[in-house]
Amino acid sequence: MLARATGDRAWLDLTATLIAGGKSNLTFELTSGAGELILRRPPTGDLLPSAHDMGREARVQRALANTSVPVPRIIARDETADVIGAPFYVMAKVAGHVIRGELPTGYADAAPEREAMANALIDVLADVHAVDPEAVGLAGFGRPDGFLTRQVSRWQGQWEASRTVEVPAVDALGRELAARLPASHAPTIVHGDFRLDNCLMSTDGPGTVAAVLDWELSTLGDPLTDLGLLLFYWREPGEPQRALSPTVTSLPGFPRRADLVERYAARTGRDLAGIRYYEAFSRFKFAVIAQGIAARVAAGAMAGQDFGDLSEEIVRIAEEGLAMLSGGGR
Repeated sequence: MLARATGDRAWLDLTATLIAGGKSNLTFELTSGAGELILRRPPTGDLLPSAHDMGREARVQRALANTSVPVPRIIARDETADVIGAPFYVMAKVAGHVIRGELPTGYADAAPEREAMANALIDVLADVHAVDPEAVGLAGFGRPDGFLTRQVSRWQGQWEASRTVEVPAVDALGRELAARLPASHAPTIVHGDFRLDNCLMSTDGPGTVAAVLDWELSTLGDPLTDLGLLLFYWREPGEPQRALSPTVTSLPGFPRRADLVERYAARTGRDLAGIRYYEAFSRFKFAVIAQGIAARVAAGAMAGQDFGDLSEEIVRIAEEGLAMLSGGGR
């Protein structure tokens, strides 16, 4: 298939290596005499409804190829599961740093570089939200009317499908989110899981995003769901790391969450007075996702990856969300 898509028979003989770090879809590096490519496929085992949509990831990246949003070029796509036993797509490998719990040696050592990295993330997110979906062929990519209502309902459903024990805080957070729905902002393309380690930072410097990755949850809807999730993952000095998402942003020199909000508001002109709701919603999503990951690890469906006991993290995150909705801390 790859030999046909690329016109290079060297792809008839290839090696696939799992790239560590993925907690949802599985990402493999393919190598051959022709070079390197990246393959994305769903995890093994039973999957939650509507999750791990490979066709969705490939479609949005193809649509954004000629916009200001940097995405890898799609090489091939198979939705039949005939080739490897699961749907998948293959994309070009983009040079860049995936930054999780530590910075590459000599990269973004100084405060101005760390500020530039944060600004680059916000600017790319603003660029995603500025793309006209109809102009790039994504007019029917989602149903923006009633987006937030459906999102809360959908994640409540995902929670019911994946939980293995009773967690009252998660149940309560879902109910509160449903009861406090704000008026949605004008719809845009939504990434669905926008954070630092879902972007490749340029090897030329931390002020440029080389590519935005992991579009499996993308749709059309309220753009502040993306910003709320980025703020959730963005840790400040003295705050504990998230069990599933260690990050460098608590190091000295990185801007605070309030700085990110200010820059996004300046770039987009959107009213962010209600951002706490979206931050609380991000905690609900994360709690559900963490439970799904825990269930897949227990079932042996994560290619040997293990992220430890996530039960306390799930409760803590849900309680944070409840506190935010009641006017408490961030």
